[in-house]
Amino acid sequence: MKNYYKYIAILALGVVSCEPELENAIEDGEVYSNGQADFSNYVAVGNSLTAGYADGALYITGQENSYPNILAQKFAVTQQTDGFTQPLMNDNAGGLLLGGTQITQNRFVLAVGANGQPRPARYGGAAPTTDITNKLSGSFNNMGVPGAKSYHLVAPGYGNVAGVPSGLANPYFARFASADNATVLADALAQDPTFFTLWIGNNDVLGYATSGGTGEFQLGNTDFASYGANDITDPTAFSMVYGQIAGALAQTADGVLLTIPDVTSAPYFTTVPNNALALDAATAAQLTGYFQAVAGVFAGGLMAQGVPAEQAQALASQYAIQFNEGPNRFLIDVPVTQANPLGFRQMTENELLLLTIDQTALAGGYGSVQLTQEVGEVLAILQAGGSPTPEQAQILFGAVSGIDDKDALDSEELQYISQATNLFNDAIEANAETLGLGLVDVNETLSQLKDQGIPFDGGVITSDFVTGGAFSLDGIHLTPRGYAVIANEIITEINATYGSNVPKADVGSYGTVTLSQDVQ
Repeated sequence: MKNYYKYIAILALGVVSCEPELENAIEDGEVYSNGQADFSNYVAVGNSLTAGYADGALYITGQENSYPNILAQKFAVTQQTDGFTQPLMNDNAGGLLLGGTQITQNRFVLAVGANGQPRPARYGGAAPTTDITNKLSGSFNNMGVPGAKSYHLVAPGYGNVAGVPSGLANPYFARFASADNATVLADALAQDPTFFTLWIGNNDVLGYATSGGTGEFQLGNTDFASYGANDITDPTAFSMVYGQIAGALAQTADGVLLTIPDVTSAPYFTTVPNNALALDAATAAQLTGYFQAVAGVFAGGLMAQGVPAEQAQALASQYAIQFNEGPNRFLIDVPVTQANPLGFRQMTENELLLLTIDQTALAGGYGSVQLTQEVGEVLAILQAGGSPTPEQAQILFGAVSGIDDKDALDSEELQYISQATNLFNDAIEANAETLGLGLVDVNETLSQLKDQGIPFDGGVITSDFVTGGAFSLDGIHLTPRGYAVIANEIITEINATYGSNVPKADVGSYGTVTLSQDVQ
């Protein structure tokens, strides 16, 4: 991860990890009940958010604090259950091995850097010991598979170790799939669940978002085999495969479906502001002058090619960007078009920078202008009333260093994400209604975390990176405290839908991020 940590506030004592207490005391006279639901064999189906993935890895403590495990312990208060098994990792380092070679990175921990500021860093206190070639035996109630998209749950061979190096199989499912050709859904159904939760679909749009929109929105394409890792799933195809999964589970059990959140509400997309180009008055005036020169030279070049003056000046005016003392928005690269021949513009208010952007580069002119000596010489020619050569004009234009596509989400990309998310959630809601299942609007829950936070005994949990308590150090996945919030939302829906009286988790007793100086 890059040097984006200057945006982390000094930590309060309450953000560090602590050991959770998983049971609420039963108040005098309180009787807990499963109501019309049967929790005796609960199976959770989903992706990393179901598995308990956190801090950029899967590790034992995260799994023990997954929302399904929290739910299972609360269910056990209401009736006799068969227990809840998970495909636990071997350690808390978090990395995976394939035949002794590490193939995924260790978890993040919060370390204090040389400058005295806290920063996420990869844990280096122990080597990972979980080798995916060591297959686990038996069945598992937690069928959360990190990295899984909707259609992966019904893909034969998704757990074949031989397919992992080529990306045809998932290393996490390879550890516990019942057979090389098994599917996640079939292995879940084979357990004959009496109750289930299904939270899938986040990864069908997340890869596109975390890559800065470098994938494609596969509208109208139902051929999953043709998709890239960073593509958005076609909403019609998503609806079909989601209906297949939910329908199969609902044939044998009651359950709850969970919507997918607006992924851009996570700290991965909200921590680094796009107006962090802080300028003093002199630098602001210098940049304003530079872009006036760019606009003037560009207009002159167009007119030299026969473009009418009024048209040339109108087209060039977009490059006469003005800067002010204080915060300014960064510049972003965009495709070269007839409307924007130079291929850059200033970011708009709604556009987002990714958490992983290199802020050392930002401090050196990335997102604005690289004012080299050669550029200064061209500017001097203009200030003296001269006309630069075509080669000198290119030096002037080339000094613009807009944010790359991989480091930001522009308005069009955000529109695709929003469109897909809304259509995916429409499908999830329709299935809940048709199948008579409970529905938890996680989209609304995470919006509340972002906008005003969710109160609990002892404080308020928010989506602020590191200090808010909800999100882990990867900026995407939740902390144990965040997963407890999700568990409570599910419990609220279960109690309302199935007439149950399941006790809620004590959110404040669950940990957040882990402090450690044993880092790589």
